[in-house]
Amino acid sequence: MIAPPPLALALCLALSPALAAAAPLACWYEEGVIVVPAMVAGAAGDYILDTGAPRSELHDTRAQGMGLSGDATQGEVDIGGFRFPDRTLAIVSQDARTYAFPTPIAGIIGADVLRAVIVDVDFRPCRVELHAPAEAPAPRPGGQGLALSWTSGRPVVWAALSDGATARRIQVAPSSGLDAAVRLAPGEVTSMAAPESLAPYETGRAALRALSLGGVLFENLQAGLSGEEVSAVGPGILDHWRLRFDFPAGRLLLIPEDRP
Repeated sequence: MIAPPPLALALCLALSPALAAAAPLACWYEEGVIVVPAMVAGAAGDYILDTGAPRSELHDTRAQGMGLSGDATQGEVDIGGFRFPDRTLAIVSQDARTYAFPTPIAGIIGADVLRAVIVDVDFRPCRVELHAPAEAPAPRPGGQGLALSWTSGRPVVWAALSDGATARRIQVAPSSGLDAAVRLAPGEVTSMAAPESLAPYETGRAALRALSLGGVLFENLQAGLSGEEVSAVGPGILDHWRLRFDFPAGRLLLIPEDRP
């Protein structure tokens, strides 16, 4: 496979104020996640865009190269023509998450930054746009809106889950940077009829009977466990639609794709 060029090469265009809220970012859908160019605490590079992550992060290797130490730092996040000053950025090793990427990943841009704007995401082909709430273009008609609320710093929507023997509604974080179709919080697994059917990520994933989101049923999903309080769904489910995360209005719009 030919590795895509580093997205950081497009940084100057992506951060041009004239393009804010209008032009799509250069982006890359690889290893099951969305990657975009950004400048975080002065570090230009390629960052995982994770709409379901509660915090933004710098890779500790990148932070050390900038002379930063400790568990966190303060800095500005520049992405898509928007500047978000004085953000708290966790300093965390990303090696386990990003070792398979063909180009270095500098960190993660999470919902703590994105919640101030509207984010449009398409996976195939990759397309990401950020808009100020008053300047977002009208979405394509025919989409379905889901109420978006917040739990433990994550945006969540309601979905239906079945392990074959039981079915119930659960809250899930729609995460464009999740490397699995589904990850279940420990509380959801212990309430399942057969929790042993799921294994932690490090020891593999097991099939989950079904999950329904936005009226669409997904069956026999590869699911893993989450170490967080909130379950999450990733691009393995979300790429069924074009997405509009209207964080200020508390709404996730699922727009049907017109692929053959």
